[in-house]
Amino acid sequence: MMSRQSMIALGVAIVLGLFAVYIANVYITGSKKQADLGGTTKVAVASVPMAYGTELTPDKVRFVDYPNASIPPGSFTNAGQLMPVNQKRFALLPMGINEPILATKISAPGAGASIAALLPDGMRAATVRIDDVSGVAGFIQPNDSVDVLITRSIQGAQTATQVTDVLLQNARVIAIDQEAKNSDGTPKVARTATLQVAPLDAQKLALGQQSGSLSLVLRKPGEQNNPVVETVSMNDLRFNMYGGARYPAPASVGGFGAAVANSIERSAALVASTNAQGTGGSRRSGGAKKTKRAAEKPSVEIYRGTTSNQYKVGG
Repeated sequence: MMSRQSMIALGVAIVLGLFAVYIANVYITGSKKQADLGGTTKVAVASVPMAYGTELTPDKVRFVDYPNASIPPGSFTNAGQLMPVNQKRFALLPMGINEPILATKISAPGAGASIAALLPDGMRAATVRIDDVSGVAGFIQPNDSVDVLITRSIQGAQTATQVTDVLLQNARVIAIDQEAKNSDGTPKVARTATLQVAPLDAQKLALGQQSGSLSLVLRKPGEQNNPVVETVSMNDLRFNMYGGARYPAPASVGGFGAAVANSIERSAALVASTNAQGTGGSRRSGGAKKTKRAAEKPSVEIYRGTTSNQYKVGG
């Protein structure tokens, strides 16, 4: 029989052996992962520029080495996966040379080039008529954000008036016409724009096209929607201190806002008072009142910064 000391030595040897196996396994696994991360894989990229609707063919695709740690999600690593036999695929988004071909940028195998594949859940694609003016002279491109304005005629009690409202804000453009150029290569003026909108907004666009004319306004990317929008009518085309033109709130024009507002109110009151004095009121008054009014001279209040000064005018 083995002595007690021999059994202890055997147990220690077994434990040390298992620990050594564990350390070796960790080292080998780590080295393999490092080698995998440091290697490369062939990834499909565009060999020529591809526009919306371009069919994927072998002459438009090539495979390049990509670091394993930087392979884009949704990329293709073999031609059979990208271009199945007897199943065509089309580009749904423009792609430049050497840009990775991703599943989100192309149609499903055997499916046509449809922008429906680009729509998020619950959204719709609605097309509106535009021209070179309402389409911002051709500067609107797919993936831009726009506001949609509607100009229509509203019948009043006696006459009709033209008004313009903001119909939609921050709508994403997903397509401009079907072709960007004419057959001779010259730029083509877009006649339609397809917008990504909610179902209710699609109904508004359909009704708006029947009720008036629509215009697109290009907006800065990421800009927040304006919570307050106003209807603009023909009266707002005047620049008049006493009506027509809207003035910003005091907070919008800095520290001088209150002064400007007070100046407008005082000026309006002064004009009203002067008009009242120059009408039948003077005829109803006696000679003493006429003399007193004649002695009073009108004054004008002028603001320089936040300081106001009143000046008498007249002979």
